Order: sequence, then structure tokens, then C-alpha cells
Amino acid sequence: MATKLSDVLFGTFSQLRYQPTAKRVRASLGGNAVVDTLNALLVWEPRRITPIFAVPEGELRAELAAPDQRQADVPEFGFKMVRDAPPVLDPRTGFSRHTSAGEEFDVVTASATASRAAFRPDDPHLAGYVVLDFGAFDWLEDDEEIIGHPRDPFHRVDIRASSVRVEVALDGVTLASTNGAHLLYETMLPVRYYIPRGDVRLDLMEASRKRTVCPYKGEARYWTYPGPETGRNVAWSYDRRFRDAAQIHGLVCFFNERVDVTVDGVLQARPVTPWSLP
Repeated sequence: MATKLSDVLFGTFSQLRYQPTAKRVRASLGGNAVVDTLNALLVWEPRRITPIFAVPEGELRAELAAPDQRQADVPEFGFKMVRDAPPVLDPRTGFSRHTSAGEEFDVVTASATASRAAFRPDDPHLAGYVVLDFGAFDWLEDDEEIIGHPRDPFHRVDIRASSVRVEVALDGVTLASTNGAHLLYETMLPVRYYIPRGDVRLDLMEASRKRTVCPYKGEARYWTYPGPETGRNVAWSYDRRFRDAAQIHGLVCFFNERVDVTVDGVLQARPVTPWSLP
């Protein structure tokens, strides 16, 4: 009997998962090296959809200490990747919201302390490893900076040029119209339509102070369509830091969860994702 691979993937989300990586992984804290290893693992705690690094405890160049502060409540942001699946954790959920058994530690160097930034999972397959809070450190893979979270080897971003007619509207106002879009296909996410700036009514929109990072595409700046709440931070464009996203550099994309996208005359259904609300 044939197996749908996405069902296999979704079926593992409730488990503690790991995958070795051949990359040289380095982390620093306050200018001090914390680890430099060729033996890192990518780890997904149960219900997590993005990985973080686990490194050999014996290769740490920092001390692990019992936390000196009481654990504050870490809010949980859950959503459903697919309609009939149990909810998973939105990446906004903080590192300290652990979903597997284990022990937390502070990471201490000569000049800085990262509170509760290490976690030793209670699992025999991860014995001798500690998981590090990605946001607490500066990271390199080989000699390149990485941002957001480690890249998932099972996550793919494909970009294709297209001549289909793409129109974007909100509250009946056309915000973009083009035959020169680039379509971005990303694992587990809806198709995104990246549109040349000359085909976008940026004159109807306001630049936003919001910035986000994506480990595959770079740092995004945003625009707001004033008026409806759904127009807040509704469009974005990525910077040029990652060569493998060069096809979309300078192009503008809209959250098709919150606008009306018509492709070759066919109105597309609005997908439901964590970005459905501004």
C-alpha cells in the first residue's frame, strides 16, 4: 500500500526527533566561544516544527550551572498544520517551553550568562548532548552566519518564475497586478506570490517598523495597508543576505491568508496558518 510522505512526517510531530548534521557548528556568547563542533545534532522536541542544535556536552567551552532564577511562565502558541492533525507549536513559543523530559541549565562564560539556555534531554539516544537555545547565542554553520533557527534538511524552498496573471486585492482595492510573479513553494506552507515592486501599489501602503528573519530567505521588512486590521504588516520583502533566495530579492509578497489573490482569473481560497491574523 502506498504511503503519503507528508502523513509520515506529520505522524512524527508528537515524538522527540533528531538528525545528525555534517556541518561545522559554532556558537558564541558575549564574544566568547561556547562550542565548535563537527558532531552537532538537529533536535525537534515533541510538537516543534523547527529544529535547534544539540551539541556534545564534553565539547562545551562554558559551564553549565543550575538556574539561579525561578522559571517564568512561557506562553504556548499552538496551531494546526493540517485540519485533522493535533496542534503543533508555533516557533514563537519560547525555548523554555520544553515538551520532553530533561533538565535545564544556565550557560556561563567568563563574561556572560545565558539563563536557562541549555537543556539536557532525558533520552538515551541523546545521552551526552545538551540542546542550546538558538536565540541566546550567535551561530555559524561552517563560516556562514545563520539566523532564526537551523535550516531543516527536510524542509525545501523552491522558487519558480511564472507568467500567470496574479492580482492582489484587499477590501476591493487592487494592491498588485502582474504577469511577472515568482512563485515560492515551501514545505508545509501555502504558495507565496512574489511580485515586482513596479507592479505593486506601494503608494497606497505605509512602511512598517516590523522586521522578521527567515533562515532560508533572510530578513524581511514590511508594509501596512492602512484601514482594515487585516492590512497591518500584510506585505513584505526580503534583503539580499542569502544567495539561494536571489530570485525574490526586492520582490514584494502578501499574506494570502489576509488578502484576495486571483490567479489567471480564479480567486484563491485563503489558507489558514499562524499568519491568518495580523
